[in-house]
Amino acid sequence: MKNIQLTLLTLLIVTVTSAQNFNGFALYNAQGSSTTYLIDENQNISHTWNMTTECNYTVQLKENGNLIRGTKGNTNVFSNGNIAAGAGQVQEIAPDGSIVWSFDYADNDHVSHHDLTLVGDNVLLTAYEKKSSAELSAAGFNNASSEKWPTHFVELESDGSGGATIVWEWHIWDHMCQDTDTSKPNYVANISYNPELIDINMLSGGSGDWFHVNGVDYNEDLDQIVFSSRFASEIYIIDHSTTSAEAASHTGGNSGMGGDILYRWGNPSNYDLSGAQVIPNAVHDVRWITDDGRPNGGFLQIFNNSGVSNNQSAIDGIETPWDATTYSYLRNSGQPFSPSSYSTRYECAYSASGQSASDRMSNGNIYVNASSGQGGAGVMYEVDELGIIVWGPYNAQSPKGFRYECEYPGIIALEPFMTNTTSTSCFDATPISENDEVDNLVIYPNPAIDHITINNQQVKDIYNLMGVRVIRTSDTEIDVNHLASGIYNLRVAERNMKFIKK
Repeated sequence: MKNIQLTLLTLLIVTVTSAQNFNGFALYNAQGSSTTYLIDENQNISHTWNMTTECNYTVQLKENGNLIRGTKGNTNVFSNGNIAAGAGQVQEIAPDGSIVWSFDYADNDHVSHHDLTLVGDNVLLTAYEKKSSAELSAAGFNNASSEKWPTHFVELESDGSGGATIVWEWHIWDHMCQDTDTSKPNYVANISYNPELIDINMLSGGSGDWFHVNGVDYNEDLDQIVFSSRFASEIYIIDHSTTSAEAASHTGGNSGMGGDILYRWGNPSNYDLSGAQVIPNAVHDVRWITDDGRPNGGFLQIFNNSGVSNNQSAIDGIETPWDATTYSYLRNSGQPFSPSSYSTRYECAYSASGQSASDRMSNGNIYVNASSGQGGAGVMYEVDELGIIVWGPYNAQSPKGFRYECEYPGIIALEPFMTNTTSTSCFDATPISENDEVDNLVIYPNPAIDHITINNQQVKDIYNLMGVRVIRTSDTEIDVNHLASGIYNLRVAERNMKFIKK
């Protein structure tokens, strides 16, 4: 006989009108501003970091409650170093605004720019390095008439004395190939046979800003890094488990491929294979969706600036062909990396042609930061799985924003420093008896065969033990006849309650 049993998973805290809207905080720094803001779900300012130098592009919150920010240092030492997203300096800032450590990365040959990401307690910077026309020509670049600035990454660790040291690095220059001159290094007979390498001639024009890498993310579970290139209209994954020496080679690390490209997606013509160009123009903020049971966990997600049209952006999810047994991304010979198109798509209500960011929240909603640069909307907002805006739009004018849920350790660490905690549901000062709330919820029959009655008219979600939601309803009588026998988790949304786990 079929037997279906429900176990109460969580009573979700909500203090606003919808059980599915923003619960937590958003972190952002407006374009050209030196002040970083943390706002709660009701758009009230909870904390600010007021600094003396302009934030160049992005800010992130560490688990200890400190802020990581890129800022405009002395980029003038680098030719054309005053690019819009140029940095040259990175800082860790305590809640009171004091600088924990600072590191300059700007000289005649290198400068940090655009994005950064956390690698545990360390910070990974995106940076340019100069290559002269002579160096380009010697490496097989056709018609080299001026210098180029290929991308590299440096990982910083605090030295405990107000500065930082470089503990790991990777350079795209070490992983290039060419098929035009057999007498020069990195020659390959067929570009399409070597998708793990970057064709040095795939982007032949443009300024020194060669690839315009603008987004980077780290996956602790895989020990991998993903980054996005605006000018290549492509995203790439590399192995972080290598030493710096291995990262400069083609062997070593968990992948056995050193610093070569493990996976690339969006524009197969870059490695001479046919297939749809799913990223037609600019792309920003590639990231992994947290794999903790939320919808599409483990997918990559991108802000595809012209994904729908020249004037409409999309948030695209990509289910990569990752094979944990071989520590590789599977690919059929002669074919580009799958999938052939996006796996999921949200067509943005507010779009941007540059910068921007997105995130997939634990309840499945999508947070969007459509930047203000280049005529973009300049707002942050959140949509549910039906595309209905449930938070915002908030006029942030930010190149890149982030959101943090109540349980994030950095939010908990910041609570004593927040100027206003009464307007957020994260910190409810009124004690609530768990037993009282649980006792008021009646579920019968439980176990059940074909239907279950729950004396609650709020939204109810039922999940299987794999974390997949199988039912969403606000009905009090729920048909479960179509479910297989087993134990399921129930989540009921109530207003003005704390998180209660049972």
